[in-house]
Amino acid sequence: MSCGSSRITGFHTYDVRFPTSRELDGSDAMNPDPDYSAAYVVLRTDDADGLEGHGFTFTIGRGNDVQVAAIEALRAHVVGRGVAEVCADPGSLSRDLIGDSQLRWLGPEKGVMHMAVGAVVNAVWDLTARRADRPLWRLLADADPHWLADQIDYRYITDALTREEAVAILQQGRQGRAARQADLLARGYPAYATSPGWLGYSDQKLTTLARRAVADGFTQIKLKVGADLHDDIRRMRAARAAVGPGIRIAIDANQRWNRDEAVTWTTALARFDPYWIEEPTSPDDILAHAAIRRAVAPVKVATGEHVHNRIVFKQLLQADAVDILQLDAARVAGVNENLAVLLMAAKYGVPVCPHAGGVGLCELVQHLAMFDYLAVSGTVQDRAIEFVDHLHEHFTDPVTISDGHYLAPTAAGFSARMHRGSLTRYAYPHGEFWTADLSGTPQATAPHHTRDQDEDEELTA
Repeated sequence: MSCGSSRITGFHTYDVRFPTSRELDGSDAMNPDPDYSAAYVVLRTDDADGLEGHGFTFTIGRGNDVQVAAIEALRAHVVGRGVAEVCADPGSLSRDLIGDSQLRWLGPEKGVMHMAVGAVVNAVWDLTARRADRPLWRLLADADPHWLADQIDYRYITDALTREEAVAILQQGRQGRAARQADLLARGYPAYATSPGWLGYSDQKLTTLARRAVADGFTQIKLKVGADLHDDIRRMRAARAAVGPGIRIAIDANQRWNRDEAVTWTTALARFDPYWIEEPTSPDDILAHAAIRRAVAPVKVATGEHVHNRIVFKQLLQADAVDILQLDAARVAGVNENLAVLLMAAKYGVPVCPHAGGVGLCELVQHLAMFDYLAVSGTVQDRAIEFVDHLHEHFTDPVTISDGHYLAPTAAGFSARMHRGSLTRYAYPHGEFWTADLSGTPQATAPHHTRDQDEDEELTA
């Protein structure tokens, strides 16, 4: 595919929300009624082939319009750039977006503005992979180690990772890659199932879904905890009885506790052999994570889905505060920053089990985990990508799960593209679904989408 002198000419944003709160899908101790949502951006070009880049960041409903507005604020940095230029060096755009002196004041490098940068940067990587006609995981794995190392912003992290160390890790990661790639293509990447354990589900639904997950080949499930200890003991007992002793059960408090509460609560649940306790306290509190880790061992401590940036990840690793690092494809500033996180985790020997509990996050993060396996850590030992069985039908290249594994995507891009029908039906507040819902018109609430071939010809008119 040739782009010649084509430029980015369009920058389209969408506020897309799905009514997952109706069935309590996604519910946890801190977020009892989430409506999974995407602040979505499409980069259009004047390329003859209609080349586009798609990206988004994830929210849970209210405030998604704020996130869309933050993405819109980056328009001037993107429109008019040459496609060949930006695809040759996505890091240059990443640095320009993060370095905007006035927008940076809203962070810096954290929160809504940083996530907006991530949405745009991820769209650029989608564009880059589509231009190369390769899935992103393969584009990254095939890339020259020096070029990849140059995509990283080392500011504030050279005490944990230098460019020279990054190059060395990436060069080492190339050894044995052919065999790993053959294994990935044959078997896929291990997954664990969160869908059985939403806090709002009944015990009967929990046990039914837990048994189904095991039957489907998953060797780990996850339960949300933290609202009521007696309820959690009952639910953990039911889950353990449903799956037996050989299946890992992770538990996730979603930042519910203070430090001492986390220790007390996790200790009370230890009789059911939880594999890890996830987000036991504020994601900003590195010292509390370290103290909890020391106190609850051998239960592991996992966190990362709400970590703002590479600097906080650096501190978690330096402080020996986590056993499992859970990067998120849409929380930090996109692929470039996640490259730094993956390389630091490899240097410190900490397994990465990516977070994917949200619309489209499974589709995105599989690429990063597969790249890590092929070209960074070189292992899937004690590693798995979260899998949530919701809303995949809205994507043109949805994840494929087989025997508890993510199968490697084959389509070019970052798997970020949504069907046009989904964008228009669930656009808030004027999409077909929300117009009817807000007017009180009876309709089915399950956010399913029937694909229409015509929808995939062009995302925007």
